Amino acid sequence: MTIISSAGRVPAADTGFLDKERTVAAAGFNRWLVPPAALCIHLCIGMAYGLSVFWLPLSRAIGIDKPVSCPNQSVIGDLFTTTCDWQVTNLLMIFTIGIVVLGLSAAMFGGWLERAGPRKAGVVAALCWSGGFALSALGVYVHQLWLMWLGLGLIGGVGLGLGYISPVSTLVKWFPDRRGMATGMAIMGFGGGAMIGSPLANILINYFKSSSSVGAWQSFLVMAVIYFVFMMIGAFGYRVPPAGWRPDGWSAPAKSSAMISSGNVHLEQAHKTPQFWLIWMVLCMNVSAGIGVLAMASPMLQEIFGGSLIGKPDLGFAALDGTQKAAIATIAAGFVGLLSLFNIGGRFFWASLSDKIGRKNTYYTFFILGIVLYALAPSFAHMGSRALFVAAFCVILTMYGGGFSTIPAYLADIFGTQFVGAIHGRLLTAWSTAGVVGPLLVGYIRDAQLQIGVERALVYDRTMYILAGLLVVGLICNSLIKPVESKHQMSDGDTAKLKASTAGGAGAPTGSFGIGKGGLDVKAALFWAFVCVPLVWGVWKTLESAVKIF
Repeated sequence: MTIISSAGRVPAADTGFLDKERTVAAAGFNRWLVPPAALCIHLCIGMAYGLSVFWLPLSRAIGIDKPVSCPNQSVIGDLFTTTCDWQVTNLLMIFTIGIVVLGLSAAMFGGWLERAGPRKAGVVAALCWSGGFALSALGVYVHQLWLMWLGLGLIGGVGLGLGYISPVSTLVKWFPDRRGMATGMAIMGFGGGAMIGSPLANILINYFKSSSSVGAWQSFLVMAVIYFVFMMIGAFGYRVPPAGWRPDGWSAPAKSSAMISSGNVHLEQAHKTPQFWLIWMVLCMNVSAGIGVLAMASPMLQEIFGGSLIGKPDLGFAALDGTQKAAIATIAAGFVGLLSLFNIGGRFFWASLSDKIGRKNTYYTFFILGIVLYALAPSFAHMGSRALFVAAFCVILTMYGGGFSTIPAYLADIFGTQFVGAIHGRLLTAWSTAGVVGPLLVGYIRDAQLQIGVERALVYDRTMYILAGLLVVGLICNSLIKPVESKHQMSDGDTAKLKASTAGGAGAPTGSFGIGKGGLDVKAALFWAFVCVPLVWGVWKTLESAVKIF
């Protein structure tokens, strides 16, 4: 591999195999090879949203057919017990830890990524994410929950953070003319990971389960291998453009007069403004509500509708035998996948709509419509209308995904574009917070309701009303967001100096360098086909399972 400069091709012999210099694109490289590489990463780490498929099988890992419970079991007891089955709430902590670490690692390692390059970050992400699955497999095998918290929670969370930010940063550089589309492709992949992973996990669990095993540890191990291979392909498919590169015939547009901000706010000044923390709350509340549903989607559908999912409406969840529970678990996996499908669509739909109606109005829509749907969800469940219940949460999940894809543009509107990437990284701590608030809120309220004898079909009612309350808080915060005062903005002179220093000086070469020309060539088309095969399979399995819900 060689490095391209204005003087020609310069050997990169003194650089390491994973170093950024080794990933600079050579002449003739097609930029459309980068999006499928990004999807290889994001479609794997997006399985974080589908982990709920494992919670109920793991909650009876010892009892196999029904949980073996111990009286007064504490969280510490669950972490180290070898004789009692784990509580769903404590299994849910795996997801919570992973999302918290995702946000923290994205904020902490954003600067390192820019220096180290996407290939090194992608390889580390692959090792952490697949290694987290492998370590969790060991945790299930020896029945030690703390190993799963460490594996898919802590180590896997680092993989999530690095995997999440590496393709977004790279694609923005390759598609300055289509930034929204480019980042949307990557973020879409993260939303769609569960659509592939959930049915895959369910197939593996059913294949490996036996009279002595629920099939979870074997499934974790197989998925670790699959994810490692795909993520390494993605990491080694990354290329970065040479300094000064730009698409043929493209020049940076003048600053739009429609932008709320007429200047740029420095990274170190942004968090000192009320706008940063109001947007932080907007994202946190929107994500808390949606992520709580995603984390418990599979158990929620099974426990609310029970035997009605398989044509036995008189049987509640507790009255089902092992075979019947396996049947409705398959249907619930389809529900998780269906939510992922709408999560994907929402990321494109709402971000595109926000260009027309504005970011603030888009979030108004999220909160007002979300409040209505969360408040109506218990009524839909009591009516026994699976169609209305599922439809409500599908719409909710479009707004959950749309919140992620719209927030970078919201930040650019308010703070300008100069530091929007770094500000976005810091704002992702709102995601980390939401990863604690949402799942724990749903999980602990569920357990508390069960302990006082509430029927499983009714344990989520109060939760839905509380999640609607979170959206009310977000609605209020969104209404308070105003343009940043001029005292917080950089002067035009300071902005010009900063751009000159970060661009490599006035003499930095510009041009296409013979890179990134054209659309899909044969090589790019084959790479896209490679990525789209599992994606199409996931869509098919999702729709196939979704039909069974009704």
